[in-house]
Amino acid sequence: MSREKQGHWLTRPATIRRLWYAFGAVLAAVVAAQFFVHVHAVAGVDGLFGFHAAYGFLSCVAMVLAAKLLGVWLKRPDDYYADDRHDV
Repeated sequence: MSREKQGHWLTRPATIRRLWYAFGAVLAAVVAAQFFVHVHAVAGVDGLFGFHAAYGFLSCVAMVLAAKLLGVWLKRPDDYYADDRHDV
């Protein structure tokens, strides 16, 4: 099968699988780096092992959920911009 028929390279299942592995490896490396880097805790809880990775993940989840809620709140009907005025 030619590359044109396979679609964009980011939509191929093999590429998506490789990206998940790569992102997982980067996450593991960042968390493992805390073994070698001294963390200067300011609030106490931020000195816990893996806190910054967990905080970043939870912040990302919160932003996605907030965007979903914002999308529901701002959603308009499909014919919102249709001109229903016949007297013009």
